[in-house]
Amino acid sequence: MGLGPRIDIRTSQQLVMTPQLQQAIKLLQLTNLEIEAFVAEELAKNPLLEMRPGEGGGEGVVVTPDRETGDEAAEPRGADELAGGGEEALDSDWRESALDNDGWSDVGGGGEPDEAFDFDRLASCETGLCEHLMGQLHGASGPPAEAATAIIRELEETGYLTVPLAELAPAAGLDLRTMEQGLALVQSLDPAGVGARSLAECLALQARAADRHDPAMARLIDNLDLLARGQTAALKRICGVDDEDLADMIRELRAYDPKPGCRFASQPVEQREPDVIIRAAKDGWTIELNSATLPRVLVNRRYHAELKRGPQSKEGRAWLSDCLAEANWLVRALDQRARTIVRVASEIVRQQDGFFRNGVSAMKPLTLRTVAEAIEMHESTVSRVAAGKTLLCERGVFELRYFFSSGVASEGGEGASAEAVKAAIGKLIAAEAEILSDDTLVDLLKKQGFDLARRTVAKYREAMGIGSSIQRRRARAIAGKAA
Repeated sequence: MGLGPRIDIRTSQQLVMTPQLQQAIKLLQLTNLEIEAFVAEELAKNPLLEMRPGEGGGEGVVVTPDRETGDEAAEPRGADELAGGGEEALDSDWRESALDNDGWSDVGGGGEPDEAFDFDRLASCETGLCEHLMGQLHGASGPPAEAATAIIRELEETGYLTVPLAELAPAAGLDLRTMEQGLALVQSLDPAGVGARSLAECLALQARAADRHDPAMARLIDNLDLLARGQTAALKRICGVDDEDLADMIRELRAYDPKPGCRFASQPVEQREPDVIIRAAKDGWTIELNSATLPRVLVNRRYHAELKRGPQSKEGRAWLSDCLAEANWLVRALDQRARTIVRVASEIVRQQDGFFRNGVSAMKPLTLRTVAEAIEMHESTVSRVAAGKTLLCERGVFELRYFFSSGVASEGGEGASAEAVKAAIGKLIAAEAEILSDDTLVDLLKKQGFDLARRTVAKYREAMGIGSSIQRRRARAIAGKAA
């Protein structure tokens, strides 16, 4: 066989991620509110799209405990089916059949600034704390007031000053001594403790405001680490007080606010709307998408017909055809997304039926692969559906990923969810009359059917933010003295 250049013809198969398929996968990951923003952007670009917000109800599915998911095998399979091609693939050419598709889809399934007012100061006062402190400085003038204004603008929401004065002084055009005078002015304002640079300084400022900052209290505040470890004997020796006086000082400290600025936070807590709603039905559960956060999208075929009848160039006809194809694709992609989310949520509810009936103690271990195999989808598709989505049921709002957790051994053989184990540990510690060690918790959990090692109990306890038995015993002793 001679060596030399030649031309060969070969055939091969490969999966090509077309732009439309990539967009479909992206839509699957978006939450309902993000979908609404995405559709709004498409409306601005495509004149053939119209949206009716809040009209579309998600496609409802009734799930019973003994239901087999194979009954839904005929339904579309989300992003997996998109990659399979065929006539229904979302990355196919819609120009040929655009007019044959339905047009509706239930997806829900000035003037110059006023120089008399300091707008820069208003922009810097993003929280109620800033406005509250600025109001107390009204009428004050001079370098200390200027320094105080600069410091207030740098305060955290908690009321603490985390930027050193040496860094603030050059930016404010003042010397360090003036900045210290400004800090003293800020620390004299209401609420007491604002402008502190540490927890100890915050508590000391509040003690001074309450006229309780005597030498013994000052030494107690300087040794907060000993108080946190429950070393009361050392604290009595350092402060020079007896048990009664130490208990009174601890009680006083517990009444102070470690974050005095938080009470003035003006930003409201954002309440996120759920993506999926679960309702109890006569023979199971009803799963539907939240129609309140999903738009109803339609293709305006009448407007398309009017534009098509009018005079237009070859480029105009091509642009109109592209708009119609993109509009039809978006309608079908959103409908496909809704069906996929409902199928995944339905299987989660079927697998975790015990949670919805009896609470977290009845949760079972669940993996993405288990759900994917049950509904005949790829594991990555289930992962995209679960990412960022929330579910509303009678027990509250939960992320879909909350229902996917590892398992531990149990007497039932099926295993128990890590969340169920954490709930059992929290319940035992909350009801403890005497402090329970991790070994005792292991024995008590074994009686409830959880076969756990001591290090596993310690890991779950620490993940819940619960201290060890020694830490809980010291905290109880301190609380007893302060009571």
